[in-house]
Amino acid sequence: MIERWRRWLAQPQPVERLELLRIALPLVILGFLSTRLQHADYWLSPVGFQVPRLPAGDWRQPLYLPPLPPWLAWTVAAATVTSGLAVAAGLRTRAATATFALLLLYLVLADRLETFTVTKLAPALVLALCLSPAGARYGVDAWLRRRRQPDAPLVTQVPGASIRFFQLLLVVLYSGSGIAKLRGDWLSGPVLWTHVHDSYQTAVTWFFIRVFPGWLWRVLQWATLAFEVGAPVWFSLRATRTAALFAGLGMHAFIGLMFGPVVWFALLMSTLLLASFAPERWLRAAPPPEQRAASARHNRPPTATKRK
Repeated sequence: MIERWRRWLAQPQPVERLELLRIALPLVILGFLSTRLQHADYWLSPVGFQVPRLPAGDWRQPLYLPPLPPWLAWTVAAATVTSGLAVAAGLRTRAATATFALLLLYLVLADRLETFTVTKLAPALVLALCLSPAGARYGVDAWLRRRRQPDAPLVTQVPGASIRFFQLLLVVLYSGSGIAKLRGDWLSGPVLWTHVHDSYQTAVTWFFIRVFPGWLWRVLQWATLAFEVGAPVWFSLRATRTAALFAGLGMHAFIGLMFGPVVWFALLMSTLLLASFAPERWLRAAPPPEQRAASARHNRPPTATKRK
């Protein structure tokens, strides 16, 4: 069994999975942070409200980081945006991901009141990209490398552990969330029905409240519970993996449309789902231009030789 796990972890994965994460994750994270970054001085400096330092040993404040001067707060904001866009563009990928991860970690710790699921996950996700061969394709680094070494073979696969981390993370998140719901009142109480009447309600939510019958909300609630609790099974079996992918994408589309401020979380999870579990034929729908050119040269008929 241990040997099977080792082979599973080491099995090479398409490079497109990793590059999709490298391109999309920083954009989603920056989208979530955009409303804060545009007011960096109020967010990170004494210009705005800052949580005061509590007495030493208070469990509510395990770490205190003093507020920054306004000019430094704007510098941190600019560096965060620049490094995140560099990661998405594949420019100096290793240095950009390391810088972006450190800045995200600082932002999470500097203002604990503004940390939500996206920002709590972001440092770990970007650090995993930093420790992977991200940037091998579909970025500025790969383009420059291709110009310097036009005859070098294209990278088509990456080590399996680079992708297995994200796959296991998703399954753990889903199953943990499902177990927490199961221990609550998701089997008996009208939890989803009450959620759609909460402060995150959108116009789409109000429309479906008026259209859907009451019993359908209970069915959707149970379906969500079954999907999350059974995630380790649904995504482990090849026969149910694609159906689980569609179920997860549908659930996050529902969340993003009906719970307004949670749209960035829905986009983050949808990106992780597609990159981790989408069939390879979806990711490789069209070969890259370099591969098409090489194939055309290989299939070109030989030219006729002149007789002497």
